[in-house]
Amino acid sequence: MEETRRVRGGARKAGASPAATGSRPRATASAKSKTPPLRGMARAFAVLEQLAQNPGRVVDVTRGLDLPWATVHRTVIQLEKAGFLKRDDRTSQYQIGPRLWHIGSSYLANHRVLKAAMPYLAQIQESEGIVVQITERIGDLTVAIYSAQRLAEDITKAHYGYHFPLHAGSKGQVLLAYEDPDFIDAYLRRDLERLTSETITDPAVLRAELAKIRRAGMALTVADVQPFTASMAAPIRDGAGKVVASLCFIFRKVLLRNEKRREELQDQLMHMAHSISIDLGWRPDQG
Repeated sequence: MEETRRVRGGARKAGASPAATGSRPRATASAKSKTPPLRGMARAFAVLEQLAQNPGRVVDVTRGLDLPWATVHRTVIQLEKAGFLKRDDRTSQYQIGPRLWHIGSSYLANHRVLKAAMPYLAQIQESEGIVVQITERIGDLTVAIYSAQRLAEDITKAHYGYHFPLHAGSKGQVLLAYEDPDFIDAYLRRDLERLTSETITDPAVLRAELAKIRRAGMALTVADVQPFTASMAAPIRDGAGKVVASLCFIFRKVLLRNEKRREELQDQLMHMAHSISIDLGWRPDQG
């Protein structure tokens, strides 16, 4: 799971150009030649994605997107006026605003997988010691669209909305394992971020692990996201047999010492994922 990074830096008055302090970023010729310039709505979407992952100042966005400060500043101001961004007057940092949250919340309110899963999620919430999540892939990330904990002590970074790279954690590995082969090949060519000493960052090892997941129909990972946690996940399929989400149980890795409890959780996970999939129209004979 990829921990959200927050860009840190000194506050600057709204509208103040970083050129005044000598910190204005300059785009390199090589960077410009590799990707076409962002314009119009594409630029606005890129700014929103950047600030959703890393709330920050205008200058932070210019560095992240390699765009001129004036261009980014103009886009940010327009998005702020529309309510899509919100500015912290104390730090001059921008983050996602209430209007965008309002629009995005309708996505979950009408989410087919969540609607099908709710009866089963209500049952599993009675199980102590685990975090239950429904996750899906957004770009190269796995994002929790549902998360519930019944723990004596909270597990950090296991809440609704957290996003992590697909190769870290069982939930992301399941989603990656059932992706199109071309997507997997492209993902394995990228630099694989290491979250802990147990995170798989070798493409060949990860490819073998994905094949293992497809054979087993589930994934189990230990300490590859946080040193003290483990998780297991299984795919959720739609009526066409396509994997559209993953069901994930997160728990403290000490639980794995109890073999009986581990097997109970695994059986519960598989049964629940299959039940949700069947309610979405999937049939076991589809594979």
